[in-house]
Amino acid sequence: MSVRTIIIDDERLARNELKKLLQDFGEIEIIDEASNVQEGLEKIEQHNPDLIFLDIQMPGKTGFDLLEELERAPKVIFTTAYDEFALKAFEVNALDYLLKPIEPKRLSDAIQKVKQEESHSSAHSSGSSNGTVAREGLLTEEDQVFVKDGERCWFVKLNEIRLFESVGNYAKVFFGPNKPLILKSLNSLEDRLDDKVFFRANRKHIINMRWIEKIEPYFNGGLLLELKGGEKIEVSRRQTVKFKEMMSL
Repeated sequence: MSVRTIIIDDERLARNELKKLLQDFGEIEIIDEASNVQEGLEKIEQHNPDLIFLDIQMPGKTGFDLLEELERAPKVIFTTAYDEFALKAFEVNALDYLLKPIEPKRLSDAIQKVKQEESHSSAHSSGSSNGTVAREGLLTEEDQVFVKDGERCWFVKLNEIRLFESVGNYAKVFFGPNKPLILKSLNSLEDRLDDKVFFRANRKHIINMRWIEKIEPYFNGGLLLELKGGEKIEVSRRQTVKFKEMMSL
């Protein structure tokens, strides 16, 4: 297993020290490095890495700013000299948070988390593969999306999202008790989501079919779906035909 990795840190000595420490971990393949947020974004776009080691305090923009600009995020391990960002780091579902100077034991623990995540993703991919070629840009259940609501940020796996609701040019994202907004239209989301899992129930809603708790007939030939989170979503008459075909009803 090779984990393609980019180091993003404005301090050259810090990058070199981390590269030296990572030599003890053969599974980590350092494919590039960057010294600021803009360069980091370009390198991520160019290489599509599995993992980034990301400094937080950098000139101009922070590591959190970088994550906010990513549509699809790799796994993240923060590296920083400041401990006050730890809570925010875990709010965005970072794998780990390493304080500089980085201790080899802490780095080893962080790499172990990476390996566990990679093993889980590989098992999911092999178990769900049917030999077909995936649609380019398709977001699968194991992909993470970045969600920001004011000062709160998350990386959320798509399989944890039960519902998208249109709010003008935004979409409200339902996961756990949270309902933040993202600057994405429902149409743009529909183009990227796996239609075997996510279904456009009506003009305003896309549901995760794995979260359906109950299906009831509704007026005018439609259906009413109750999700495990308690939301009740009407399926339009037109979409009811498609939904019944998909669910073999």
